[in-house]
Amino acid sequence: MELVIVAIVVIVGLLAFIVGLVVRGVGSKPTLDAQTEDALQGSVEEQRPVAVDTLERPPADLGVEPPQPIDIEEPPPPPPVVVDEEPPAPPPPVVVEEEEPPPVPPPLVVVDEEEPPPAPPPLVVVDEEPPPAPPPPVEEPAPPVVVEEPPPLGVRDRFRLRLGRARGALRLGGIFQRGVDEEAWEELEESLIAADVGVEASLELVEGLRGRAKAEGVRTGEQALALLKEVLRLELLVTDRTMHRRPEGTSVWLFTGVNGTGKTTSIGKLAARHQRQGETVVLAAADTFRAAAAEQLELWGERAGARVVRHQQGADPAAVAYDGYKSASASGADLLMVDTAGRLQNKRALMDELSKVKRVLERDAGPCDEVLLVLDATTGQNGLQQARAFLEAVDVSGVVLTKLDGTAKGGIVIAIQRQLGIPVKLVGLGETIDDLADFDPDAFVDALFADVAQDVAQDGEQDGEQDGEQDGEQDGED
Repeated sequence: MELVIVAIVVIVGLLAFIVGLVVRGVGSKPTLDAQTEDALQGSVEEQRPVAVDTLERPPADLGVEPPQPIDIEEPPPPPPVVVDEEPPAPPPPVVVEEEEPPPVPPPLVVVDEEEPPPAPPPLVVVDEEPPPAPPPPVEEPAPPVVVEEPPPLGVRDRFRLRLGRARGALRLGGIFQRGVDEEAWEELEESLIAADVGVEASLELVEGLRGRAKAEGVRTGEQALALLKEVLRLELLVTDRTMHRRPEGTSVWLFTGVNGTGKTTSIGKLAARHQRQGETVVLAAADTFRAAAAEQLELWGERAGARVVRHQQGADPAAVAYDGYKSASASGADLLMVDTAGRLQNKRALMDELSKVKRVLERDAGPCDEVLLVLDATTGQNGLQQARAFLEAVDVSGVVLTKLDGTAKGGIVIAIQRQLGIPVKLVGLGETIDDLADFDPDAFVDALFADVAQDVAQDGEQDGEQDGEQDGEQDGED
């Protein structure tokens, strides 16, 4: 507070000093110094009139009387200017009204509070050793869980489970439910044609079946189905469906077919089977035309544990096949499988190239033990056209029929056997590595007739009971 008062006093004093200076300048008169007065006196004297007698008088011979002098009184000098300087009035005293200081607050009275109670003494923690933990119970190891793998399916069970589509397309169970009549034979012809047995082959089969049924006195649907199964087995009867091998040295199997039939996949599955049997398998990637064909074969080789011989893409496929045999025979391998490029049957140049691969391979290896044509079962009758073209280029010894589980055209097996005379040696029944199976004609026919004979027999018993009831009712009425 005191600092504020001092500051105000200083400011007021400065203001008073400035006001005094201003008042002094206005109230005082200007005073002339000595030099200024001398200058004013000189200027007055210069202005005095000149005496006439000082002027030149004209000459006397002119007859002019000279003028009489005129006395001019000199004006009195001006009185000196006296400037009365009045001293400036002193400034009025500045009265500074001091502000009353604020009242001083009364001093705080500190009341002595009661002393807090003394703090309790700190607790003394005595480190006691914890009692020893009881030993954990000894758990006896649980017996290992033995997961019993289901036993592998037999050949007949695999065919029966995987050929459901082909069985449904034939509809054999519903054909002879009404007995053996002309309508049943016509329906059987249509079912065989729809299953891609072929028109000509279907007509011949049904005509021969009707003749035997008439000769043997077949009258019930169950008897007709049994006769049909026997006829189909005879159609598929082949003396030899084995995969030929050499008694010594490296056996050679050559695979061919059009694009997309599953050649490379079939080779990989077949290689895995023979590797599990303890044989040494070498794969030759002679498909140098299709992009990534060699890489695909190498993947299958890794899965099967087989070695792969390959060249760069675009190389001569005959050279790859030749090097593959040299490598396999030098290492003492049991089996060499040669993968060739897929080709259309109507491309003559490509078919000639396939013949060249076979000729070059057989120069050192001798005749190929198997030349297998891979066909897609879903193509049906188109597969027959492909097979005929490949038969002209190379000597096909057997057929690998893939994707048989995914088609309703199971009759292609019968068509190949009947029209081409080439045995179906391997069939694809699924996508896993173990789903390439040897073809079993009995298992194939049984799969087509699975649960059909029982249904026909039950329908026949019901028809017989109804016929008996009707006969009894008629006898009673008579």
